[in-house]
Amino acid sequence: MNIRRICALYFSPTGGTEKIARFVTEELARHLGGEPAYVDFTRPENRQSEYRFAEDDLLVMASPVYAGRLPNKLMPVYASSIFGSNTPAVPLCVFGNRNHDQALRELVLLLEGNGFQIAGAAAFAGRHAFSDKVGTGRPDGADLEQMRVFAAKAAEKLSKDAPLPPLDIDRSEIGPYYTPLKEDGTPAKFLKAKPLADPGKCVHCGTCAQACPLHSIDAGTLEAVGLCIKCQACVRRCPKGARYFEDADFLSHVSMLEQNYTARSENQLLL
Repeated sequence: MNIRRICALYFSPTGGTEKIARFVTEELARHLGGEPAYVDFTRPENRQSEYRFAEDDLLVMASPVYAGRLPNKLMPVYASSIFGSNTPAVPLCVFGNRNHDQALRELVLLLEGNGFQIAGAAAFAGRHAFSDKVGTGRPDGADLEQMRVFAAKAAEKLSKDAPLPPLDIDRSEIGPYYTPLKEDGTPAKFLKAKPLADPGKCVHCGTCAQACPLHSIDAGTLEAVGLCIKCQACVRRCPKGARYFEDADFLSHVSMLEQNYTARSENQLLL
């Protein structure tokens, strides 16, 4: 294949997915040549346009995993905004050391349905957005080495003058989202939970409002007034550590993750 342009498109509220997307994209560019372009799909203004890719483009699309699937508020936007024309693609999912469940398969099927052919797909572990104790240090050196090998093998497939064969994956219907659990094993119900601001720490810099990918924090009052997808962008990016959640079910779910998912989870590479 003659790859004219490499473009990475990623949704990354706390930066982990962006880091992995850029690393893999740079490795692909090192093998295939060219200077990659980047689209930060986290920014609301970048989700207002359609993105159409040609047969000689290469799309690296990276998404975080939310409850074992693609983020439910982003899935319709992915499907209605990103289109190929027999375009090669490398889908990536980043999960918080629990499990990527069905997210990678979901992203592969979405891209195939929108006109892409898959050169390779991978799910990589990262630090969990909810806790520094889950996925600590991921991606680490071993992860980066796996990314290098994955990118090299995908680039080798792309360098051949032959159509890409369909990826060998389960193509049955995608199942339901994972149900978050509390410490006692019962469902954790925190859909309506929203972040709060500690008035003793908050300096009204507005970083949280700027970081929110759904524009759900009022720029004047800095109160969470719209839909919250629990991405933790406001919490992670606040320079004063003033943002936090106090919802009991949410905190119990975080404790459950810290008790059960600190052991190293393995990445999945599909080529």
